Amino acid sequence: MRMVTITRTLPTWLLAFALLLMLLLSGTPAAAQDEADGLLDAARQRIELIKKRLADGEAGDGELTGFRRELLGLQQQAEAIVVEQAPQFDSAKARLSELGAAPADGAAEAADVAQQRRTLKRSSEQLDARLKLARLLALEAEQLSDEVSGQRRARFREQLFERTDSVLAPSFWNELAGSFARDAARVELLERRLAEAAARTPALRWAGLALLVAGALALRLWLTRRLTDVAAHRAPPGRVRRSLHAVAQTLLAMLVPGVAAYALMLGLVPGLDAGDPLRGLFASSVGAVCFAAYIGGLGYALLAPRRPSWRLLPLPDRVAQGLRWHVMWIAAITFAGWFLQRLAGAAALSLALEVALNGAYALTLGLVLARSVHRAEQLRRQAHAEEGEAAGARPGWLSLALVLVWGMLLLSLLGIVIGYVALGSFVVRQVVWIGLLSLSAYLLSLLIDDACMAWLGTRDGDETPPRGQGLLLRDQALVLGSGVLRLTVWLLALVLILAPFGENPEDLLRRTDQLRVGFAVGQLQLRPTAVLQAMLVFALALLALRALKRWLTERYLPTTSLDAGMRSSVGTLLGFLGSVVAIGLALSAVGLELEKVAWIASALSVGIGFGLQAVVSNFVSGLILLAERPVKVGDWVSLSGVEGDIRRINVRATEIQMGDRSTVIVPNSEFITKVVRNVTHQNPVGLVQIKLPMPLDTDAAKARAILLRAFEEHEDVLDAPAPSVQLDGIVDGQMVFNATGFVGSPRQAYGVRSALLFRALQELREAQLPLWRPPGMVLREETAPAPAPAADKT
Repeated sequence: MRMVTITRTLPTWLLAFALLLMLLLSGTPAAAQDEADGLLDAARQRIELIKKRLADGEAGDGELTGFRRELLGLQQQAEAIVVEQAPQFDSAKARLSELGAAPADGAAEAADVAQQRRTLKRSSEQLDARLKLARLLALEAEQLSDEVSGQRRARFREQLFERTDSVLAPSFWNELAGSFARDAARVELLERRLAEAAARTPALRWAGLALLVAGALALRLWLTRRLTDVAAHRAPPGRVRRSLHAVAQTLLAMLVPGVAAYALMLGLVPGLDAGDPLRGLFASSVGAVCFAAYIGGLGYALLAPRRPSWRLLPLPDRVAQGLRWHVMWIAAITFAGWFLQRLAGAAALSLALEVALNGAYALTLGLVLARSVHRAEQLRRQAHAEEGEAAGARPGWLSLALVLVWGMLLLSLLGIVIGYVALGSFVVRQVVWIGLLSLSAYLLSLLIDDACMAWLGTRDGDETPPRGQGLLLRDQALVLGSGVLRLTVWLLALVLILAPFGENPEDLLRRTDQLRVGFAVGQLQLRPTAVLQAMLVFALALLALRALKRWLTERYLPTTSLDAGMRSSVGTLLGFLGSVVAIGLALSAVGLELEKVAWIASALSVGIGFGLQAVVSNFVSGLILLAERPVKVGDWVSLSGVEGDIRRINVRATEIQMGDRSTVIVPNSEFITKVVRNVTHQNPVGLVQIKLPMPLDTDAAKARAILLRAFEEHEDVLDAPAPSVQLDGIVDGQMVFNATGFVGSPRQAYGVRSALLFRALQELREAQLPLWRPPGMVLREETAPAPAPAADKT
């Protein structure tokens, strides 16, 4: 009976569960709509509060940074609602349009259709209003974010270009002397606070912290020895040993200073009051100590003064040994300047003393940097003099970098002297920051490239694809991966270099909008900033194109199965396309769009039709040669009496190297309009032909066998088509044998023919089959004719 009851009630429970599930599913869109409305209302209220706070102009830099981060989040939230709700709005509109307009007054319509129309119309209106509000809030958040960035840039400029009394002015020193007593009292108070904080920490705790530092020191020594052993004996052979050792040595340099700073923080911070600003100072000093240790470790690892064979930078030993202490000084001064400035702020010292500390820090660091650059150049010249050779010219990029460094150091010194201490300090810090990031990116890019190349060189014997197989996918993937990762590292370094100037590199570029003064040329507004930006874009595009082309032709394409001619064509086409892209980017940067230069192109077409017709013809012919490839680099061609190998296909002309190693420049149009003989087109075989005249009394079968055997036994003569020896005819009383064979390339035909002639002549001589017989001479003695009988006189 109970079983029957359960069986009867089971469908009822299933029906109830299905109804409940339908209600939940039907309520899900409504809940989602309510959640979206709640998010939009909260975002609108928060945007209004941020807008009022920005209008007051009292928000600090940290608060502005938080506002920008929050606004970007609100913008993404609103855009996500738009992405989510837009398909629903489109669906409602489509269904509403499918129902059509409501019937005229008095016309009958089904009740369910009318109800469905009203429901869809109400839903469509709600979705439309929600989408408009979300788009509006996203736009407001974006605009406020730009306003926040503008306020931060303006505040940064105000602080950076704020002028104080010059360090050479008496008023500066008078103000510093006037506040000396108060600053001394505050320094004494600071010392007492630190002493009390140290006294509050138990001695056992200090002993434990000392043991921690000692353990870190012992661990550093053990890891250093272990690292040297691993790098020398267990690391993969090749350059990756050096780069891996340098990276590990740089990271190990932060171990002991970081642990010591952390131990000092653990010893002092618990004894300070909860609201004491020194707590935050010592907490952040751990990162500052690690940063300074990273500077010293990176410089020492790259210089490698004690291990010249492990040195990554191309520096003489004298330069590396002379600069090792300069790196330590830069690291120590960087930390000391940072710590003293933060300590002055925590102790509430006078503005004059803070300016003096900032100026002393910038001046000391600038002098050390100047001394380092000067000393490096001096040691370089001495190293070349010891080797008995003149100091070579520096690379162009290095000379430009040195000029920029000297310019920034002079600007820093000038700013400190005339009163722009903040500017001078900022400039000298940027020199260190840019140098640090550049060297770090250099080390990481070397490690990435060396690791990929080491992996590339560990191919097993059975992994090598057979001859004629497709591309070496792993080699190409490694080369491409190395290039992408190195490019990513340098782009990240560029972003970090530009970070102190603003929130991101885009903010730095937006600062150029201040220079809006320009002049109009027709409908084009030319601005100095736009022209400079176009020149910069064009130069950067060309540099990037040059680097990409060099990497493609020297690193990536050699890993493919393409021949040398195809690789050269790909590199040349990349140069053409990259130049066009660079010009297009420059025109876009200056404000010239493609449709705006149509009149320029039409005007130039007249000049092209008359004066530049030959140049354009050669240029187009060059493109045809690279695309159609009737001839390619490395082909043996003959054209109008010129015969040789193609060495390069340029924009206007093609270089052909003759047999005497001279070069002939042939316009590209000659290859399109003239008859060209390509001896090596698509790698044809070469014909070796020998015509050998022999006397008529020669044993023809024996001579044929000797010639045929010489062809068949030569290693360069192909088996198919098989060599043959034919009797070509009888000319001037001699039999003419025509022996032919084929070799792998026409370039081998001349050498093989010479070798075959030497062997054939030798074997014919050994077989006593002369090629020429001297003509015989028969001498006959002529007898005098018998006298005629005398006539009978009778």
